[in-house]
Amino acid sequence: MASPLPDRSRTLLVLVAALVAAYLLLVHWWFSAPMLEMGGQRDELRDKELALRLEAAQRPEVERRLAQVRQFQANTPSFLSEANKELASAALAQRLEQVVGSASPNPAQCQITARTPSDVPQDEAFERVVVQVRLRCGMSEMAQVLQALEGGSPQLFVDNLELLSRRSYLGVGAETNAGAMDVSFDLYGYLPSKPNKVSGSSRG
Repeated sequence: MASPLPDRSRTLLVLVAALVAAYLLLVHWWFSAPMLEMGGQRDELRDKELALRLEAAQRPEVERRLAQVRQFQANTPSFLSEANKELASAALAQRLEQVVGSASPNPAQCQITARTPSDVPQDEAFERVVVQVRLRCGMSEMAQVLQALEGGSPQLFVDNLELLSRRSYLGVGAETNAGAMDVSFDLYGYLPSKPNKVSGSSRG
């Protein structure tokens, strides 16, 4: 059977226990714990400051590249030059009128029967401007129109092209030399991405 601890050892154990309890109650919770928390917050703030310094150091390079993008867009004839979609749609319609008017000295050979701006849902890097077109045109004039639209500047595109010979519903013996075909297609071009979109993507 183990002998009981001497009074001196018991007193020492009680004193150590009292000191530990006093530290936990009076020092740790009121001093050490707040200091540890403040140390963690300080480290977090230091990391954030470092990240901000790195971002600030990259700012001149980002602004230089953004200026290059803007300059590229301004000097690239492939894009529509208008400031917004409404003006671009009007410019497309005007371009169509010029091209159709130049296709033949006889206006009856190629005529615009409808042109309607179309708001088509899209998920593209650049904003597409679409005009739905209907023409009554001869075959050779139609070929000139398509070549002029797709071969000019700014870059325009023709999609959903449909051709219907008027002879099919006017009758075999009907005169179809003037505007021999009904034609429909989507004419579209692209606006350059706006500067705020570019800068927003660079911040990522």
